Amino acid sequence: MNESILITGANIGLGKETARLLALKQETKKVILFCRNQAKAEAAKKDLEEQTGKKIFEIIIGDVSDANSVRKAVEKIKEPIDAVILNAGGMVGKMAGKVTPSGMNELAATNILGHVILVEELIKHDRLKKAVLYPSAEAVPGVKMLGMKPVAMKTSSADEFAAVLDGSYFGNKFDAVQAYGYVKYAATMWMLSMARKYPELKFVVVSPGNTKGTLAPDNLPPAMKFMLKNFMMPVVFPLMGGMVHELEVGAKRFVDGISDDQYKSGVFYASKEGKLSGDVVDQSTFFTALKNTAFQDNADKAIHRFIK
Repeated sequence: MNESILITGANIGLGKETARLLALKQETKKVILFCRNQAKAEAAKKDLEEQTGKKIFEIIIGDVSDANSVRKAVEKIKEPIDAVILNAGGMVGKMAGKVTPSGMNELAATNILGHVILVEELIKHDRLKKAVLYPSAEAVPGVKMLGMKPVAMKTSSADEFAAVLDGSYFGNKFDAVQAYGYVKYAATMWMLSMARKYPELKFVVVSPGNTKGTLAPDNLPPAMKFMLKNFMMPVVFPLMGGMVHELEVGAKRFVDGISDDQYKSGVFYASKEGKLSGDVVDQSTFFTALKNTAFQDNADKAIHRFIK
């Protein structure tokens, strides 16, 4: 049982819905909303308390794209936490390719940098008791029906992973939609390496699937955003079957990931091959690079080149 859970990016979308579902579980005693903006966090806390009737929500302010911000936030955590859900992230928007002070591009920094520091600092200070969940995406193995090609790195070396993280891998034209899958692959492989490094903890990777009610479409190019919000999500995906679901369904994947013993450490769970919704399966059964422990370690090494 997880009595205390920290969720990054918890003031909206999947993070907030996950907080709501966790609060409704009898064993949950504390949910920490890890957010960038105090006002938005306070508004989310108030809304969650009204929805659940529970006064178990706490706020910690921190920016997962900023290493120092995360370190300062961890200093405020005085008691051990059972589980951490590294929800903050996404495609970021127009600034995705911009290089941050860490040397990572904004896309990688937001999805990886602060989360790695958060987890490792909690472990160092003996503040993490049971589980870590990282949300990856079906963009990693690809979805053939939608023309989404699987991540296909040449060597998955530490240098190649580092090139993904600083953006040089993609040349002069940084396409956030393409880069997203590669960044999620790097983060996924880091999580799998952590599962081997810390066998006493559960490190599970779960995709929320193609979920309605998130800000994901807002970070896409205008034409793609229009098509997704007005045509694909409400009309095409439901007709295709197994391609879209409600916000609560995506959030429940996270809740189950940290709570259900059927979800094993060191495994990336997402929709069945070619799907974006429905039952989740071990992605390594058809995307075999996930099993390569050398690749996992290379992702870990590459990420730590940017952590000072």
